[in-house]
Amino acid sequence: MTEHGKSTLVSLVILGAVLLFWEVGAGADAQSAAQGEYDALVARAEETARIPPPSQVLRLAVEQLADPLYDRGPNDKGVGLQLLFSLGRVLSGYLLALCVAIPAGFLIGMSPLMLRALNPFIQLLKPISPLAWMPIALFMIKDSVSSSIFVIFICSLWPVLINTAFGVSSVRRDFINVAKTLELTPLRTAFTVILPAAAPTILTGMRISIGISWLVIVAAEMLVGGTGIGYYVWNEWNNLDLAAVIFSILMIGAVGMALDATLAYATKKLSYQD
Repeated sequence: MTEHGKSTLVSLVILGAVLLFWEVGAGADAQSAAQGEYDALVARAEETARIPPPSQVLRLAVEQLADPLYDRGPNDKGVGLQLLFSLGRVLSGYLLALCVAIPAGFLIGMSPLMLRALNPFIQLLKPISPLAWMPIALFMIKDSVSSSIFVIFICSLWPVLINTAFGVSSVRRDFINVAKTLELTPLRTAFTVILPAAAPTILTGMRISIGISWLVIVAAEMLVGGTGIGYYVWNEWNNLDLAAVIFSILMIGAVGMALDATLAYATKKLSYQD
């Protein structure tokens, strides 16, 4: 058996053990609640409050994924539709951040003067939690969707900016000297010499940013409500449907893993070509 096969087998064994322990533990809780000396109301409360077993979450997942894009009103939308709302906001803020961070990173990386001038502002703003900007965004923009996009823009900006500046400043001086010898313009040097050399580092920043963006959008949607997977989680919690909460958490993880894997694959392919 190959190393990949062995690691896959170990992962499946761990997953099976976790699911078995979860199923047995949840079943024991349910039996204990049923055998207690409670009246019907208390028994119902205990049943609602217990952690659902994986079999119940699986049944719900099959139901939800059979029609993930249904829309039956403001508070009853399919999980697929909610994920699409969240992905749309994440990609909007993320792409806006790329449009600002990559050129700014080039400017900082190619100019020591701009690095010294802008570094205090970067160090001041970078540690601020993206959600701390939400009240200001809501006050200025007065729209929850646009405010969520602005928050994603803020949290996506810094990893890409810093990694771009680092990648650009780390390009070998020999490459730049050759470009000067060939009398390339600064713009052409940036696109034909610096960008290919710094691309793996830039993609690493993009990968970090997309992960942070996906984390932040869930919290932002819990705050502003309306639509999105974060709102879906909070709404199901208010309905005391823990199976739906667990299912939505797993869907958040699956989408986040897919986003990360996409950029990881792009980084690997680019590094391999280099």
